Amino acid sequence: MKYYFLLFTLLFSFSAISQVKYETIYSEKLGEDREIKIQLPRNYESNSEKRYPIFIVLDGDYLFEPVAGNVDFYSYWEDMPEAIVVGINQLETRIDDGYFDDTNYFPSNSGANFFEFIGLELLPYLDTNYRTAKFVIAVGHDYTSNFINYYLFKDPALFQGYINLSPDFAPMMAERLTEKLSTIKQKTWFYMATGTDDIKSIREDVIYTDKQLSLVDNAAVNYYFDDFEGATHYSLVGRAIPKAIEDIFSIYRPISNKQYKEELLNIEGSLYSYLIEKYNVIEELFGLDNTIRINDFQAISAAIEKLEKWNDYEELGRLARKEHPDTMLGNYYLGRFYEETGEPKKAMRTYQSAFLLQEVGNLTKDLMLEKSDAIKADFGY
Repeated sequence: MKYYFLLFTLLFSFSAISQVKYETIYSEKLGEDREIKIQLPRNYESNSEKRYPIFIVLDGDYLFEPVAGNVDFYSYWEDMPEAIVVGINQLETRIDDGYFDDTNYFPSNSGANFFEFIGLELLPYLDTNYRTAKFVIAVGHDYTSNFINYYLFKDPALFQGYINLSPDFAPMMAERLTEKLSTIKQKTWFYMATGTDDIKSIREDVIYTDKQLSLVDNAAVNYYFDDFEGATHYSLVGRAIPKAIEDIFSIYRPISNKQYKEELLNIEGSLYSYLIEKYNVIEELFGLDNTIRINDFQAISAAIEKLEKWNDYEELGRLARKEHPDTMLGNYYLGRFYEETGEPKKAMRTYQSAFLLQEVGNLTKDLMLEKSDAIKADFGY
């Protein structure tokens, strides 16, 4: 219980620091004003060139805050990119917004209007007024969770990520999702969750849908499912949101100890190429051209030392000079390359040239002096 109280306190504190705006926009499709909540990343104003993924949160009157708090928390610790979170308040309109035809089970009447409001009005509004990236995730709970999946059937699909919290599926949705996710070509992240104490009819449909989706064999689709022990229809929301974020943004996170042991230390090819590929995927998927983290440089360096892949140090050193030019990271890596490939004089001079640069972790001026002096003693320079 203390853990959940602490987590709630942390998320509330993070959310309070972030910039939350309340806006009202007029919808021609709906013929009325709609209220939205927008949480901007902490450094939105200072990073004037940066663009951000978007979370579109239905049931924003109660679902916005837990999503916004988790997004701020995880992005603060660099476990996901900073993102813009947009909540659509539906307290008075929820049933009408999600309305679907009782013969073909697709949005119709007020539901069709709300469908077009999001795709043709809200997203263009956000693109015009905020610095948005192309990666958009939709979040819904029970009735609105069913609704977000209709956007999968557009060509191309409107969203790249779908977070389904105890979805109350329309008839035929399981079969339609299975067919669509089996054939879709664009990269898609699909998360679904229920709990052992969820509403019985919803839980049964979700379990059935999971069995169907588990059979989907499509490299473009990343499918995740959780069945939380002891979770009710409402309590599962607090457990599913952080889990969905962790799953969807797993490639974004810094290289972990597990990845180091299981992937880097068993790699057959270039460790440098592993690092480049990781950040190429981040840019391709999320539209983000991120500076490579020092943590990831250090993980690659540790693997180079362990596996004695000394040639990787040359390219890694040049890359570190480009990404972190004010630090001694690049000089140290190049010094190690020269030292291990038979060019001690170059190594000594490279270590010496690092004296005027910023220290990084255990890479200190004392270490550079120690490495330089050792080469002098060995070779009499």
